[in-house]
Amino acid sequence: MSLPKKLKIAITTVLLLAITLAAGTGWASDLDQIKERGVLRHIGIPYANFVTGHGDGLDVEVMKRFAAHLGVEYQFVKSDWKSLFGDLTGKVVKPNGDTIEVIGKTAIRGDVVANGLTKLKWRQAVVNYSDPTFPTQVWCIARGDSSLQPIKSSGSIEQDIKKVKGLLKGQRVMGKNGTCLTPGLYGIDSRMATITNFPGSLNDIAPAIIKGDAEAALLDVPDSLVALNKWPGKIKILGPLSPNQTMGVGFRKDSPELLKAFNAFFRQLKESGEYKELVKKYYPAVFRYYSEFFKN
Repeated sequence: MSLPKKLKIAITTVLLLAITLAAGTGWASDLDQIKERGVLRHIGIPYANFVTGHGDGLDVEVMKRFAAHLGVEYQFVKSDWKSLFGDLTGKVVKPNGDTIEVIGKTAIRGDVVANGLTKLKWRQAVVNYSDPTFPTQVWCIARGDSSLQPIKSSGSIEQDIKKVKGLLKGQRVMGKNGTCLTPGLYGIDSRMATITNFPGSLNDIAPAIIKGDAEAALLDVPDSLVALNKWPGKIKILGPLSPNQTMGVGFRKDSPELLKAFNAFFRQLKESGEYKELVKKYYPAVFRYYSEFFKN
């Protein structure tokens, strides 16, 4: 018996919708589904020493240990700053101050984001963060031979930030939109300086400053520590542009059990001393600046 034409169209529409939704979710899952699937998909961007791009890095090693802790295989999913949150949530978002605008849908490609992800208000509207994993702050850097001189700390972060902003008046200042290095997040705009949006990888901001592409740039603590070690004397830190911040691992809003499992695992990793040894391996100088963070 043949079905009426209208019913056929309705069934076809439902099937197409189901296929579309399945493609959009792309294995969206919480802890039980990940264990059943047998794979933890770690979304990351090659950045500083969190994800080196060569199969290691602080966050890569932590996620490999977490996968082993769950009894599943580890899989790395390479992303970029434009696609990062869409790859995790299936939603394409656009930051709008401290909030976001959802501007599209995409396929989910992974279960967690871990690549030195700074905790920002607009990002908290997209993902749930783990317990803090690493300390950070946005610093202002310049060439080692620049006429701009590092400020003398006043003992007040707020006053120090004002001093650094004073140095930037009329200068070419480089940042990267869509990241924690977006100048507007810290009140730096065209009324203060000539703003340049760096088109490349965060890893290449320090080399761009050394080349003279701008007088100064925003750079966070982890990348600054890597750059100071890699190009000694070629760059200098002028001072802070943000209060102290923290980084963490990003989870979908509908993965509460996975987040809970990670926080429990991470506490054990810290208590055993293993996490501190991993940090020493990738960021030995961080203890000089943020010893308090790693006390417990």
